Amino acid sequence: MKIVNRGYLLVRPTLKFQTWAKNANPDILIDLDDREGSVYLIDDDFFEEEPIIEQLFKKILVQELEAVTGEETLWPDDVSRENFDELFTVEFGSMVFDAEKSDLKKD
Repeated sequence: MKIVNRGYLLVRPTLKFQTWAKNANPDILIDLDDREGSVYLIDDDFFEEEPIIEQLFKKILVQELEAVTGEETLWPDDVSRENFDELFTVEFGSMVFDAEKSDLKKD
């Protein structure tokens, strides 16, 4: 295994986000009991979590909303930190291991 020089944010939707997603896009496959999250890679040399969330919460919120629907009129009106904290839980980690043999690809 190779160590990747990144830390990560694991962003998990809350029930509030999942309920919004089901209403915004009834065709989306969401199991309200499953809280699978998204991983966002960050600098692995972080000391404080709060500044990272402050820097990234809007980008992450938009990414997660777009994953449900590109129709912005269906998005929550409030793209604030408070709303982000109601829609997601965040876990931090500093160790990322690549268990695959093929090289990482970036789009």
